[in-house]
Amino acid sequence: MGLKSDYVREVKAFQPSPPYAANAVKAFLVGGALCALAQWLVDWYGGTFAASPLEAHLWASMVMAGLAIVLTAVGKYDDFSQFAGAGATMLITGLANAIASAAIEHRSEGWTAGVAGQMLKAGGAAVIYGLIAAYVLGLVWP
Repeated sequence: MGLKSDYVREVKAFQPSPPYAANAVKAFLVGGALCALAQWLVDWYGGTFAASPLEAHLWASMVMAGLAIVLTAVGKYDDFSQFAGAGATMLITGLANAIASAAIEHRSEGWTAGVAGQMLKAGGAAVIYGLIAAYVLGLVWP
């Protein structure tokens, strides 16, 4: 055996195996709790302000994105995302965090090249893939 394969074998012996099942359950529970909070907001806006279902969904989405941006600005969203895993990154909160953190990180480079440019880089892929998925689903959905 070669030196590289010996090294890889020795390193693997000391690496802890990730708790895949626990991480999946945690992501499911946290993602579900975030979705339940968003649904509660939809119901609350619909009942309290007599908003239409579309308006209530828009307001709930804005509030959830706003909460993610505030948590990103105070430096707590990374800790939350590290704990929750995919449960916090696959929702609109994850997109809001990606865009806000890019803006915060590159604000010293100026408004156009720094903030706006990096926000477009961070959110552009999600927007493009969302548009492509919507187009494909629009073609196949009756």
